[in-house]
Amino acid sequence: MTHYHFDHVGSYLRPASLKEARTSYNEEKISAEELKKIQQTEIKKLVAKEAEVGLKAVTDGEFNRSWWHLDFLWGLNGVGTYDQHDSYKFHGEKTRSTNIELIDKIAFNPEHPFFADFEFLKSILPENVEPKVTIPSPTMFFRDGRSDRWQEYYATWTDFLNDLALAYHETLQHFYNLGARYIQLDDTTWAFLIAKLTLKEEVEKHTKSAEDAVYVINKALDGLPEDLRISTHICRGNFKSTYLFEGSYAPVAKYLGQLNYDTFFLEYDDARSGDFAPLSEIWNNRKNVLIVLGVFTSKHPELEEESEIRARLDEAVKLIPLENLALSTQCGFASTEEGNQLTEDEQWAKLKHIETIANKIWS
Repeated sequence: MTHYHFDHVGSYLRPASLKEARTSYNEEKISAEELKKIQQTEIKKLVAKEAEVGLKAVTDGEFNRSWWHLDFLWGLNGVGTYDQHDSYKFHGEKTRSTNIELIDKIAFNPEHPFFADFEFLKSILPENVEPKVTIPSPTMFFRDGRSDRWQEYYATWTDFLNDLALAYHETLQHFYNLGARYIQLDDTTWAFLIAKLTLKEEVEKHTKSAEDAVYVINKALDGLPEDLRISTHICRGNFKSTYLFEGSYAPVAKYLGQLNYDTFFLEYDDARSGDFAPLSEIWNNRKNVLIVLGVFTSKHPELEEESEIRARLDEAVKLIPLENLALSTQCGFASTEEGNQLTEDEQWAKLKHIETIANKIWS
């Protein structure tokens, strides 16, 4: 299994031309075909920059989507979108109020637009890099009312979970058939559960949610080709340089250790993330897993001191072998098209800074 000691979660700041095109499309001033042409032009530039800063796995920056999760989820069969007239409450910011809901039994969509997006990415790769797919975890259906209507279509909750897992399994297999060998499932559910599992009155309810999450993820991954690497990014929220959740991974560590992922991207960019102790729970259950430490922040442009990064790695190595560790920013630079509060030049400077440090450590 390939290990990259310098990696990235996958989303990038949208250039001004792309933001303007999206606005024009929403205002019906340009067609979907014109928007796609601009997206692909910018993706070509992006991929070249990713390779230039030393990334061996490159994404399309999520330039074809508005949200990191919703665009994919409503592309599945049986899923619709609506305006919930409420927003996600980040610290000091509010998002748009788009959401999704079940409108039928959920199923794999062989015409999902993300497949064509992947084929385009694959067609423009520089030498010596591979394409990386980023999609949300199936557990993103567990929150914000997205699965509230399950009883309209299923006799039992388990029936719904089984269909959800199958839709994901077939999606992952189809990406593989198209040539993908590295796919990442992004997931804010575990960060949400961290808070819930520390409240006595919430423990029983959310223990069931955690168990269901393990069930549906592992069922989706079961039986996939052995040379398909599946990673997850356990995210605490990322919108305009703000966040949703905080707290140590300790309350969910035993569940993370049960997940059959090859790689875990974990957020450790500031004090709200807790210490490295929960890493041992993952490592003890998932030998040879790769732990990507998000000890650099994607929320601000300041470059972290190399000495501080090395000191944090020294702490992590007490629990995980150095060969099974890697470095990244804690999240992407633009989980939604609005993006974090830094410039594109600062984004690339941050990544080059990580690559330089990683090369020194794993030279």
